[in-house]
Amino acid sequence: MKAAVLSAHIGGRINAIASKSQAHRLLICSALSGSDTSVNCPDSSEDIEATAACLNSLCARVARVPSGYATSPSGISEYMTERVLNCGESGSTYRFLLPVACALGLPSRFILGGRLPERPMEVFWNVLEEHGAVIGAKGTSELSVGGALRPGRYTLPGSISSQYISGLIFALPMLDSDSVIVITGAAESKSYISLTLEAVRSFGIKAYWRDNTISIPGGQKYISPGSVTVEGDWSNSAFWLCAAAAGGSGLTCLGLSADSKQGDRAILELLSRFGADISAGKSSVTVNPGGRLKGIEIDAGEIPDLVPALAVAAASADGTTIIKNAGRLRFKESDRLLSVGRTLKLLGANAAQRDDMLIISGRRTLAGGTTDSFGDHRIAMMAAVAAVICTGPVIIERAQAVAKSYPKFFEDFRALGAKVEITEV
Repeated sequence: MKAAVLSAHIGGRINAIASKSQAHRLLICSALSGSDTSVNCPDSSEDIEATAACLNSLCARVARVPSGYATSPSGISEYMTERVLNCGESGSTYRFLLPVACALGLPSRFILGGRLPERPMEVFWNVLEEHGAVIGAKGTSELSVGGALRPGRYTLPGSISSQYISGLIFALPMLDSDSVIVITGAAESKSYISLTLEAVRSFGIKAYWRDNTISIPGGQKYISPGSVTVEGDWSNSAFWLCAAAAGGSGLTCLGLSADSKQGDRAILELLSRFGADISAGKSSVTVNPGGRLKGIEIDAGEIPDLVPALAVAAASADGTTIIKNAGRLRFKESDRLLSVGRTLKLLGANAAQRDDMLIISGRRTLAGGTTDSFGDHRIAMMAAVAAVICTGPVIIERAQAVAKSYPKFFEDFRALGAKVEITEV
């Protein structure tokens, strides 16, 4: 699919889509509980659907309903020799459910799409194998897992993906004895760990995080509260907020909780530092028109998913923006340090990579041009909203990548005032 953004003076009001991060977590908890659960989630995406499908294969019945998802226990057949879990390109689905399958003692085969087989997993495989898992076909698109996870002390470096730690938080309560997760060094993306702890606790699970240790009693059961609701997504809403700030227009995003544990709520503080006139209520955020942006320094360690949206604000700002501690961006759906920088340059911006840094010298306008999504949903959305500061059209090849997290992205973009032409190729 090719998307041509012909003009993009946007403004108005938009409802935030449901949080992909929270949807994964609540679906997993509901599938592991012993009774029916309604997961209120008005929006879906390829990644959320991957988690729902994998849970259907693994341990529960998960059905799409008008309000979201309905989950119910399906029982675990000891006669099924192998579960097949097709993760698509969803790293969360894969990393969350790998230890869950081991904790349940269910032989499983994980089908991995896109760059997922290439993303770093060695540290996680090692710690799982040290505790009873048997993992085969590592580094391929069809990884197998068997054995049964044992309780104990799990040690992981804090500099790796928080998804490993979240996966263990889901799995370890079901083991017959107590376990601890010891995080060595400084933990990055701590907010995602907090989001996982919030989810499991809402299903009655006890887990205690103090300093660098998460203590998890064994022998626990997930207890459904009956109904849970997925809140609005700060990560994807950041594209609208950054676009409005870069273009100097007014925009209100509804359905964003001020009390959210989502780390990408940091977009408020970051846009304020850029100089945007931004205000937040209990469930909405408004970017007010006007206000010149100025370059700032950003540490991406806690907010890697915000970098593509922030890059648009940086490209429009006076002065230079330095985005540092961004090495993990190289292991996303694309090498995002490369794809963010290259996309900006193709549209006429001044951007350079250095080790784990991205340096963007702002210009008030860009020329526009033709770029590619790199098969990455956030790069497709970044290129599209960059049109707010482009004098010419922005053409995005393989724009269908947005479906991974935001299938109705271009529909919502049009509703905000953008002129977009879609061509199926």
